Amino acid sequence: MVELKSNLALALVHYPVYNKHHEVVTTAITNLDIHDIARSSKTFGLDNYYLVTPSSHQQELAARITGHWQDGWGASYNPDRKDALDIISTVNSVDEAIRDLESQFNRPVTTVVTAAKQRPGSLSFQQFRHQLESDLNAPYLLLFGTGWGLSDECFEKADIMLDPIYGCGSYNHLSVRSAAAIMLDRLKGTAHES
Repeated sequence: MVELKSNLALALVHYPVYNKHHEVVTTAITNLDIHDIARSSKTFGLDNYYLVTPSSHQQELAARITGHWQDGWGASYNPDRKDALDIISTVNSVDEAIRDLESQFNRPVTTVVTAAKQRPGSLSFQQFRHQLESDLNAPYLLLFGTGWGLSDECFEKADIMLDPIYGCGSYNHLSVRSAAAIMLDRLKGTAHES
């Protein structure tokens, strides 16, 4: 039996995103985001995790970090990490990630954006999960912003907006690694009974 490719892919967007002055910037790639989001993505069955940055220096950094665990000593020391990092592709733009995913499915990609604040017209996780599961051959690209979030341009181009994650406290500022893990659990996780 041929196993279906996961129709959900994740992109960690380093451009176009905002800084704290609401200026569009390119943010720096971080080691923890690369590792932790790759591990979460692999845990929930994703086949594609895109690092989006137009910066050649940041792309080189990502290649050095992933290369350490994919080739040579790091790969033999921790093969599980190698497996998780094998799903990473570094691309120049969100459009490049979309083209790559479309080439794998031969179908148009539906883009999905996230934010820490509620926006009109957003879907609940349950609604989006149902949509994901209703056509396993339809590819979706879930965008996560770094810095102070995805630019308005990303929201204007997106096909779907997801509800934000809310805790029970008044503070609402999760790391992107934590937000990705929570969302992947809500969208792809299985409930376990005690």
